[in-house]
Amino acid sequence: MHAATLDSVPAGPAVGEVENPRPEAGELLVRVASASVNGFDVATAAGYLQGMMEHRFPLVVGKDFAGTVEAVGEGVEGFAVGDAVFGVVMKPFLGTGSLAEYVTVSAAYGVTHIPAGLSVRDAGALGLAGTAALDTLNAVDPDKDETVLISGATGGVGTLAVQLAVARGARVIATARPGAEAEFVTGLTDAQVHVVDFAGDLAAQVRALAPNGVDAVLHLAGDHTQLAGLLRPGGRFATLLGVTPEGVTASSVMANPTPQTLAQLAADAASGALRVPVTATYALAQVGEAFAAFGAGTLGKVAITFS
Repeated sequence: MHAATLDSVPAGPAVGEVENPRPEAGELLVRVASASVNGFDVATAAGYLQGMMEHRFPLVVGKDFAGTVEAVGEGVEGFAVGDAVFGVVMKPFLGTGSLAEYVTVSAAYGVTHIPAGLSVRDAGALGLAGTAALDTLNAVDPDKDETVLISGATGGVGTLAVQLAVARGARVIATARPGAEAEFVTGLTDAQVHVVDFAGDLAAQVRALAPNGVDAVLHLAGDHTQLAGLLRPGGRFATLLGVTPEGVTASSVMANPTPQTLAQLAADAASGALRVPVTATYALAQVGEAFAAFGAGTLGKVAITFS
């Protein structure tokens, strides 16, 4: 099969041929129709995960997937050949990822059915970013009308987090550059989103909107110490970047794509309550361009399709 592979790291992914995977007991074999690029994939290619996870070369990259069940392993329940599914590859090693024509995944974790109303392209871009956004928001658990500062609001996780926070009734302050970035963020939802320029005097801009400090911070980008200083006394801080400031209630979050979380995200996306912000789509043969676009800061999600 064709797949985006790395022969070593750091390196850029290239499309080559590898053996088709076969499902083991408890696994699904999925024919991939759509996937996306995430920060995790770029970090893998850059060599940042060496020593943290086993690397098996040639290493097929990719976490997100959406497609059709091609075969089921022994003992699998709840899925059948022909089912439309999506999710996140959650293996304890790197090497058999989703940027390939076929992928094997556990039937018990990181996968669920695609509901009617959710396109395969959007499903293939939802799993990891959506889970990260939802888990980070849950870590600070904002009440209605509380103010949440989302730093890094223009990326895949941030754009989904803005929508999820608004849906809970939170007052959202989001970081974005003036112009196209700010317009993109404010266009994610019908509710008002306050945008601040992270390249300017961030503290002054945030304090103008929340004089006593914000109730919660979602740290998806930026200086964690500076952002923590914008919290009110007793405010909450959640990060996806593994750095927690001292002196505040802080949580370091790792995305946990349970079937329940994926089903919740899919239902919201299918109903139109959550928009999967795909702004660029590439074929698998263009995987190098897709990674470059992600690294250049493409807004929202970068999808890869296999049709």
